[in-house]
Amino acid sequence: MQVHETEFPGLLVLVPKVFQDERGFFLESYNAGHFREIGIDCGFVQDNHAYSKDVGVLRGFHFQVPPVAQAKLVWVTRGAVLDVVVDLRRGSPTYGREEHVILSAANFKRMFIPKGFGHAYVTIMPDTEFQYKVDAPYSPAHEGGLAWDDPDIGMDWAPALQGREPILSEKDRRLPGLAGFESPFTFED
Repeated sequence: MQVHETEFPGLLVLVPKVFQDERGFFLESYNAGHFREIGIDCGFVQDNHAYSKDVGVLRGFHFQVPPVAQAKLVWVTRGAVLDVVVDLRRGSPTYGREEHVILSAANFKRMFIPKGFGHAYVTIMPDTEFQYKVDAPYSPAHEGGLAWDDPDIGMDWAPALQGREPILSEKDRRLPGLAGFESPFTFED
């Protein structure tokens, strides 16, 4: 597996070794031992699978607060997304900044997102299937979020939206901005 570090401490882009021939492909999606070797020692407890029918489905920025904050391993098995994170860890050198990467069924990339990041994505192909592992179960009482279009985060969604309005849930339409957000996350170097 190729491991690409980002300028965001702990945020990694991973490219698995893919064996392809005329029949198709084989890859190892997850191996706890290999992940420990590269510094990811998460006890993943839940797998999630989301399907989005249309281009422009935008989900996020979502997170869970302590004591059930979640680290995530995310990837796409059909279609493609622009995957975006924002660092919410107080004291981090990249606090409040965003990072993004295209995840697709064709490029096989995965992103490991440590605890303390807000996570969002927008579909850039129809019929996209997005999958992820988390190291803490879903807890409605601990979920939080920030507005996808917050100017303080500064993410330029326009190229991914391709002139469309985003397709949002009612919950995502009402999320607050970063200004005034009191982060419950602390950066640990």
